[in-house]
Amino acid sequence: AAALPIGAMTAMCLFEKANLGANEDVLIYGASGSVGSYAIQLAVDKGNEVTAVCSGKNADMVKHLGAKHVIDYKTASYCDVKGKFDIVFDAVGKTSKSEAKKVLKKGGKFVSVEMMTDEKPCYLQEIKEMAESGKIEPFIDKIFSLDEIVKAHTHVDSGRKRGNLVIVVVP
Repeated sequence: AAALPIGAMTAMCLFEKANLGANEDVLIYGASGSVGSYAIQLAVDKGNEVTAVCSGKNADMVKHLGAKHVIDYKTASYCDVKGKFDIVFDAVGKTSKSEAKKVLKKGGKFVSVEMMTDEKPCYLQEIKEMAESGKIEPFIDKIFSLDEIVKAHTHVDSGRKRGNLVIVVVP
């Protein structure tokens, strides 16, 4: 349960800013991290088609979470895709609105983790209900004991973390 709140609430808040509806084309940049992995699931749950941008080694992971298409950022730029998107969701703060405009439909929205987000109690309730019904699940990369907290931070700082890390406080 502890792996759910922050990434999922951040994704919910940003999708609220973008007015996520149904039957939209959504591109998620940084789709294999914590926020991105929840963004995929939230968008798919509302009936949207997701294109995930991540490294090729994470393609199976993001497809498992519901992405229909994957762009390996190491071999291609999402700016070069033929299609257009209703929403470009930057889950890692590594792209820009000016880049996103190249692939946004007229009236499309760009949102980023660089924006202010607001954790609302209603988000926690919705996350709880979605988790209980199996509509959302945390992707847990690794589990560390509290004694391994430095190792956990080193893993996060490496930029190779997928989904979430869990720290076990009480064995």
